[in-house]
Amino acid sequence: MPLLWLRIATVLYAVGLIHAILMLRQRGERSGKVAVPAVMLGMVFHFVSLAETAALFGYSELLTIRHAESALALLIALCFAAIFLRYKTASPAAFIFPLIFLLTFASAISQHAVGLRSSPIYGGWIFFHVCTLIFGYAMLFLSFVCSLLYLVVSRQLKLKQTSNWAARMPALQEIDELGYRSLVIGFPFMTIGLLAGSVVAAELAGTDFIFDPKVLLSLAMWGVYLLLLYTRWSAGWRGRKAAYLASFAFVVAVCAWGANYVSKLHRFVAP
Repeated sequence: MPLLWLRIATVLYAVGLIHAILMLRQRGERSGKVAVPAVMLGMVFHFVSLAETAALFGYSELLTIRHAESALALLIALCFAAIFLRYKTASPAAFIFPLIFLLTFASAISQHAVGLRSSPIYGGWIFFHVCTLIFGYAMLFLSFVCSLLYLVVSRQLKLKQTSNWAARMPALQEIDELGYRSLVIGFPFMTIGLLAGSVVAAELAGTDFIFDPKVLLSLAMWGVYLLLLYTRWSAGWRGRKAAYLASFAFVVAVCAWGANYVSKLHRFVAP
């Protein structure tokens, strides 16, 4: 049943994906009235899927990469809901809905049972590590979306060719502030999650864990985001400069997430 609920959520998110495509083609006026409620309903089925998975199989079942992607998609959807309720606009859907669908779709088509290794450190530390990192990734993705919105809207204003969906966005200053707040919230969770993960990695491989590609890319991601915060605090970077750097930081974050598929340390499945 959890997989059924997740697949229903995926179908509902597909409505949001179609709406996002239509928005980028300047044809999303009517579809938004259907897409936003569909995505909101999808969030309900999505949450039920994750909750039922934990209830039936235990929280350890949520620690696979596919369930982590599912949880990340739900958190990103919640971020959209918060923006929608706060600013009364669905314009960020153009960038948010496609990722929600892709993450959920990937999770829905390739889930399988998992068993954690026997070491007692895995139970609490890995769960804490995964939860904090997923929340950190969600906040940092929101910061990235704000960067994209800032660049797109500022360019359209400069060319005096503002599209309908961009015209309904908050002011540029508000977009920049939302991106900054998301970064400030997400960075500590990312930091704590990486520290918790280093405890598990040290238990697995000793000091050699530092050479794992996932660890190296995660450290690079952390360093870029630290640089982003530093430039905003010390150099006063705002607007386009901050948006470009946030976009680059997100690319590094995507590479760090993708390294889960080649990392030996992040295969927590029992042989």
